Amino acid sequence: MNGDASHLAFGSVKNDYVAEVHSFADLSGEATDTAVSVTIDLASVQTNIDIRNERMGEHVFKGMATALLSAEMDLSQYDDLAIGESTVAEFDGTLSLLGEEVPVFTDVVVFRLGNDDVMVTTNDMVFLATDELGIDEGINMLQELASLDGITRATPVTARFVFSRAN
Repeated sequence: MNGDASHLAFGSVKNDYVAEVHSFADLSGEATDTAVSVTIDLASVQTNIDIRNERMGEHVFKGMATALLSAEMDLSQYDDLAIGESTVAEFDGTLSLLGEEVPVFTDVVVFRLGNDDVMVTTNDMVFLATDELGIDEGINMLQELASLDGITRATPVTARFVFSRAN
């Protein structure tokens, strides 16, 4: 996976009306004949506020180093796509975070970027519930530390992953 060309973003809403977009700066992964896996460096969370980045690591991610998004998906089945062509596919995966295994179902768009490159991107936003992710306690702590009335508990997520075939 080309981590520099890939992007994973999530959103939050605080105090009912203040929406913000966050992301992870460091992603890595691979695609095999049967599966795709993406490792998310949780310490690379970017919220545009340094103290919040630190608090996310300490309270939400509890110092855990990584999360793993994985799915059975064979990207070679898209070898027949012409460069610049795309198709929609089902993504039936799992997000492993803090000991929780959260199912992730969505449609993705697979783009043929070049002879050896494909991009897989979410077709729509994916919404993940903070209680399923096991992070409600950490979100409660962030809310308390920042003296907020509330933080949304449904998190929209978008992803763009670029994979290059090894030569």
